[in-house]
Amino acid sequence: MRILVLLLSLALPLAAVAQTTDQPTGTINVTDDANADAAIANRIRDILGELQGYNDVSVTVSSGIVTLRGTTLDLASASRLNELVGRVEGVVAIENEVIETTDVVERLNPAVDRFKARATQLIAFLPLALIALVVFLLVVFFGLWLARRKQPWDRLSPNAFIADIYRQIVRLIFVIAGLVVALDILNATALLSGILGAAGIVGLAIGFAVRDTVENFIASIMLSIRQPFRPNDTVEINGDTGKVIRLTSRATILLSFDGNHIRIPNSTVFKSRIVNFTRNAERRFTFALSVSGETDLTAAQQLAMDTLNGLPFVLRSPEASVWIESVDDFWVTLNMAAWIDQNETNIVLARSEAIRLTQAAFDGAGMAAPFPTYRIETAGLELPAPESGAAAEPAKPAPAPAPVQDVDASEDKALEKIVDQERAELARSDLLTDEPRQE
Repeated sequence: MRILVLLLSLALPLAAVAQTTDQPTGTINVTDDANADAAIANRIRDILGELQGYNDVSVTVSSGIVTLRGTTLDLASASRLNELVGRVEGVVAIENEVIETTDVVERLNPAVDRFKARATQLIAFLPLALIALVVFLLVVFFGLWLARRKQPWDRLSPNAFIADIYRQIVRLIFVIAGLVVALDILNATALLSGILGAAGIVGLAIGFAVRDTVENFIASIMLSIRQPFRPNDTVEINGDTGKVIRLTSRATILLSFDGNHIRIPNSTVFKSRIVNFTRNAERRFTFALSVSGETDLTAAQQLAMDTLNGLPFVLRSPEASVWIESVDDFWVTLNMAAWIDQNETNIVLARSEAIRLTQAAFDGAGMAAPFPTYRIETAGLELPAPESGAAAEPAKPAPAPAPVQDVDASEDKALEKIVDQERAELARSDLLTDEPRQE
């Protein structure tokens, strides 16, 4: 019970403060004049009559105390009455008993009036809006017409892909320019900053969502400009080797020598080590063979050089070379290298023939590396005597080497035909050119 009394005692001062909110302040005049009350009431009625939304408010004044009764459209309008009435001279206190109306018709009338006013403004605004729309369309159509022209975009770009990017940029510039001009005609250029800000935020969010796609697209632009390889070039990218079919906006497609398609993302291609085997027609192959440790190494080197130079597919310039790689327990290893024109010769077959014929030359000259021999100690062991009449088999003469086989690049040319056929089917999606700008 004591707690309830304490709460009531605390609430009474707060209620008194709430009732005095927005009440007039100052010294109260003790003079009670009915004419003054009437003048105050008439003044308040005149003020409310000039304002909208207070037609149903009645005003009575007694001894400077103003009593307001009636209804308004909303509580905010009723609360503003205290401020208006409190500014009238002679008002001692205000009893605001105005409530919010519940009449549906009265509450809908202002909305209907606003709708009519906005419709009238829209009708009056239509001619200016149509002019702004026509100007916007003219600017955009001019940009589209300019972007469709082949010149100067094809002249400025190394390939069709970059030309299309230029055209897209031109279209975007003219769309933004048309929008700026239209908004300027409507005197609404402040909207442009909001539109561009929202577009920037949306673009940033999309960029993070499709980061890999954007990275591949940018790498495609850089690769199409620099063009580190041509169609049908034999390249090695990130450990994959094959012939280049095409470069798309997302990936580089290779045809492996097994006939498989290899699709490598352009972002990986741009950051990877690229080995282009086709950029130079001359290509070197190497191999190693061993000769007996008792062989005259100078004679062995000369024999290998003569054999390599005698091959019809080996180029005279750059020259072939032979050098001693290592000296082992049972033989000496020689390294041989020779050059071919890979446009006419298959490097795998050429290397195979060079190994076969060089090894045959070593065998014919008795220089081939022997099989490893080991000495076995037989002290204290009784070995059977060899049978009488047994004779050692005579050594077989080395067979004559077969003639040089065909090493033409027929397989490479067959793969090139496959690549050309696939490029012809999807020519529009290819970013490579037959005569690119070299890095």
